Amino acid sequence: EVQLVESGGDLVQAGGSLRLSCTTHGFIFDTYAIGWFRQASGKGREGVSAINNADGRTWYDFSVRGRFTISTDKDKRTVYLQVTGLKPEAPGVYYCTAVSLMKTFLSPLGVPTNSFNYDSWGQGTQVTVSS
Repeated sequence: EVQLVESGGDLVQAGGSLRLSCTTHGFIFDTYAIGWFRQASGKGREGVSAINNADGRTWYDFSVRGRFTISTDKDKRTVYLQVTGLKPEAPGVYYCTAVSLMKTFLSPLGVPTNSFNYDSWGQGTQVTVSS
């Protein structure tokens, strides 16, 4: 069974930084894609970033490019999202999600970028931004 556990969410000031972590269990790490999605109160989930663990290709939503960085530690089976320059519109619950690369559609960028391309989700970690 695929298990994803997020951590690292916190209350930060606008412009601040965080490192979110997604610890994974239950699958062969190098055969999966891992994504981060964000959901603000009353809105749908929007993709933030994703990584293809087989070849390291990454994707970032245009709104976070240059400010967010996705990375992995394969020994720890953990995917990180380094978040900098947090904006007031950025708060919400950040979810980690995963899917087997054999079972999903890869965008031309080599990673799945839509929520319906993923089939396992964590419980989320709350990020709150104060102005």
